[in-house]
Amino acid sequence: MPQLRPAAPPPATPSTALVDAKVRLHGRIIDEFNLALIDKLSPEDLAKQVARYVADYAARERLTLNQRELEAFALEIVDEMIGLGPIEPLLKDPSITDILINAHMSVFVERSGQLQQSPVRFKDEAHLLRIINKMVAAVGRRVDESSPMVDARLPDGSRVNVAIRPVAVDGPLVSIRKFAKKPISMERLVELGALRPLMADLLRAAVRGRISLLVSGGTGSGKTTMLNALSSYIPSNERLITIEDAAELQLQQPHVARLETRPPSVEGRGEIRQRELLKNALRMRPDRIILGECRGEEAFDMLQAMNTGHEGSMTTIHANAPRDALSRIEQMVGMAAANMSLPSIRGQIASGIQLVLQLQRMADGKRRVTSIAEITGMEGDIIQMQELYHFAREGVDEAGAIQGRFKATGVRPRLLTELRSQGVDMPAHAFDPRTIL
Repeated sequence: MPQLRPAAPPPATPSTALVDAKVRLHGRIIDEFNLALIDKLSPEDLAKQVARYVADYAARERLTLNQRELEAFALEIVDEMIGLGPIEPLLKDPSITDILINAHMSVFVERSGQLQQSPVRFKDEAHLLRIINKMVAAVGRRVDESSPMVDARLPDGSRVNVAIRPVAVDGPLVSIRKFAKKPISMERLVELGALRPLMADLLRAAVRGRISLLVSGGTGSGKTTMLNALSSYIPSNERLITIEDAAELQLQQPHVARLETRPPSVEGRGEIRQRELLKNALRMRPDRIILGECRGEEAFDMLQAMNTGHEGSMTTIHANAPRDALSRIEQMVGMAAANMSLPSIRGQIASGIQLVLQLQRMADGKRRVTSIAEITGMEGDIIQMQELYHFAREGVDEAGAIQGRFKATGVRPRLLTELRSQGVDMPAHAFDPRTIL
């Protein structure tokens, strides 16, 4: 079968050419080496065999590499062979944000928000399964026919989701969401056009003023990135506890305690869910709790924490609009506290959460904060919400990039009074609709 080529390859440069050569060489090694024996060889013996093979390959392909570069190239190939195989070059490529494996012969990557087909391939399904097991075993997870789906993480924090047969009809499916080695700051998000400086100033003031936040958005909209950026404004003297299914938050504070869920054992016992971790976290003297993603009964306990001395806590949720996010929380709280009336649930939400950030990944691949809304309380049985900022779309240019601008709605948030009492202030023009953000 011919090798697959990227739909839109990047311009050829010495570095990308070397990556391509590495990918091609790794493909040949997959075909010609006995993969089952690789794990049994000592690193020294493997390095010698690969060095000879790389030297022959470089001579045949006329690669312009000196002796030092040739040795470095061979060492990189060894790292890939004893690492995560064919996808190792993709993991090291900083321009790639997602790696999507659809069975052993089809690999896609995302660059600049756009999907491209990659020339990377695996020898066969057994080879892909070997790499999958290496990924999940490193964090104490397992994947087999009795448990064919798993969430895990790589040593660099990248998030991995795996589905194998029988639920994956055509072969193993792997999705890897890479994270920058250095977390993206709010200033960098402003540079990338995700939001404007005055919006970032409001979020900075809100975090420092212990305003509880909900970050809402669809898959791949940048919720975790935003949560990391927001957390950088938390004072360093506060104790933070993070709770996640697969630990991926990269908080920079010195006092962070990280908790992670555990799947059930082969016998179906020993599962630890986010709700149990959240209850335990409340006994660990946290100043704030950061819940990686709220998706079930833990929503009830998170609201309780926000309402009882853990103001400034944060979480994310999958939703397409701020109002939809509140509706989802209502449903999740109802799962945990079936005897609570709807007005009581909404009252808990209105008193616990003060700001809702809505993120969206747009058709051009860019991620933007499309709305910042404030919850102001209850009116009857309805949660009252007022939008402070929003992104107004104005069209699409010739290159397909979405055009638009961020606007203030003219509403002054009520939380300014609370912020002032804590010594945090915002300029009046920040909420003037005539202000160019």
